[in-house]
Amino acid sequence: MVFRRQRTIRWRVLAVSSLALASAACASGGVERPRGGFGGGQGAAPAINDPAPIVSGTMRPYQVRGRWYRPEEQPNYNEVGQASWYGDAFNGRPTATGEIFDMHALTAAHKTLPLPGLIEVTNLANGRRVVLRVNDRGPFVDGRIVDLSRGAAQELGLLQAGVGQVRVRYLGRAPRLGGGRPMQMAEARSAPPPVTAPLPQPSRFWVQAGAFSDGDRARRAAETLGQTARVDAGAGGLFRVMMGPWPDANTAERARQAAVAYGYADAQLISGG
Repeated sequence: MVFRRQRTIRWRVLAVSSLALASAACASGGVERPRGGFGGGQGAAPAINDPAPIVSGTMRPYQVRGRWYRPEEQPNYNEVGQASWYGDAFNGRPTATGEIFDMHALTAAHKTLPLPGLIEVTNLANGRRVVLRVNDRGPFVDGRIVDLSRGAAQELGLLQAGVGQVRVRYLGRAPRLGGGRPMQMAEARSAPPPVTAPLPQPSRFWVQAGAFSDGDRARRAAETLGQTARVDAGAGGLFRVMMGPWPDANTAERARQAAVAYGYADAQLISGG
């Protein structure tokens, strides 16, 4: 979702911080290829000469849809699950680290790994591999373990399918800039591993930004939040400011985070038919 209103001070600070971080980094991104290139030997991780500091605010426990997530350093993280991707709706918006999301860059979102970090993602259906910079949180859909940028999904051959079974391996700290690299294509398997179908999900998701006893105040809040927001008269004389709908929880969660950034700290995700 793209808001047409001016960003709040918090969003502007995040963007300025991102630009300052970028200007301090070397143009190469601080990644050196090990001998034989990425994918040589056992897929050695790139050497990081100028590691970016972990963004401390992204390491605090947080709650989404009643579930707690606890980010932590996970040096042995190596998991198999489904990947999804996101693009146009968030292009140019700040990520969880404050960096500006570029849907064509090789980046990803993860629920609990340190930010920014590097991961190796392998498409188990075709053997393609990429190293991605993790700079955002998500996805918050059962069965999905990583959310890819459009560029990463294209590199892995997942753009058309939308989702796919992948292996995600944590490589460690990311450089101050970039870090995403295509890797040599691994030998494709003759038959991909079976994919466990995710649990059925609600067809639509909404964000309740707030509930007000004053209808005029609720209408002003809806105007601030943009064209997807509207006021619903609820029970008990309350006026609920609702945003949406969105077809998946991951997109709706990003809208909820945006509402929080606008000052609506009690914004919550609601699933519907």
